[in-house]
Amino acid sequence: MAVYQIVQVDAFTDKPFAGNPAAVCILTAWRDDTWLQHVAAEMNLSETAFLVRRSGGDFDLRWFTPTTEVALCGHATLASAHVLWSYQILEPDREARFHTKSGLLTAVKDGSWISMDFPAEPDIRVAMPDVLVQALGTVPTYCGKNRLDYLVEVSSEEEVRNLRPDLGLLSTLDCRGVIVTARAKTSGVDFVSRFFAPAAGVPEDPVTGSAHCCLGPYWKRRLRKDKMTGYQASARGGTVGVEVEGERVKLTGQAVTVMEARMLAGA
Repeated sequence: MAVYQIVQVDAFTDKPFAGNPAAVCILTAWRDDTWLQHVAAEMNLSETAFLVRRSGGDFDLRWFTPTTEVALCGHATLASAHVLWSYQILEPDREARFHTKSGLLTAVKDGSWISMDFPAEPDIRVAMPDVLVQALGTVPTYCGKNRLDYLVEVSSEEEVRNLRPDLGLLSTLDCRGVIVTARAKTSGVDFVSRFFAPAAGVPEDPVTGSAHCCLGPYWKRRLRKDKMTGYQASARGGTVGVEVEGERVKLTGQAVTVMEARMLAGA
């Protein structure tokens, strides 16, 4: 009987029980999609990452929420790179290279920090859906959309932190999720955000790397800065370094291993 190791990692944090938890499972060959989805549902985290090593040393990488596969995920990629280096699957000075539904993603290690190279996902301004206003319970000052999500800006950091959206209404929108953001008042932070994706099985994601692929270009326009620090103000909270370089965004964070498991059932 095959036995698979699953590692749970808290991403975008330097301490356990903060940031965003992700499960990482390294396979010797791909299993069918139903099996992958069952494992992700069993883990019941916002994302479970599955990796298969290629002959040249790169990895194929896929991400699943408890209910669906997604096209891009930052924190589970950070967790995957952390596992590869922590378990000496890759040497610390070797770049991690992941082939995904969003193209080639890379990560490099610098001490306890990991920097990832992701595609920018800029939004374009769109008319604000009435259901979005109703779901948020407030009228945003801006509404945009990219291929994945809606992005809305509200008037203050306090409004972001205090938001209690109607998740049922948000799940009716034609998108993966909704990013809510505002300029930060917190010292050392440029902007704050929260991310809701009930339609993808994630009511609120604690720290969302892929959302910062949109937040980076957006706040670059607003603040006229290439390099910024974002704070995702969920209950767990997490910090994401963001640097916009043309059509790419560098996301920087830390990660902590919190759990190891051997999966037997369904193997």
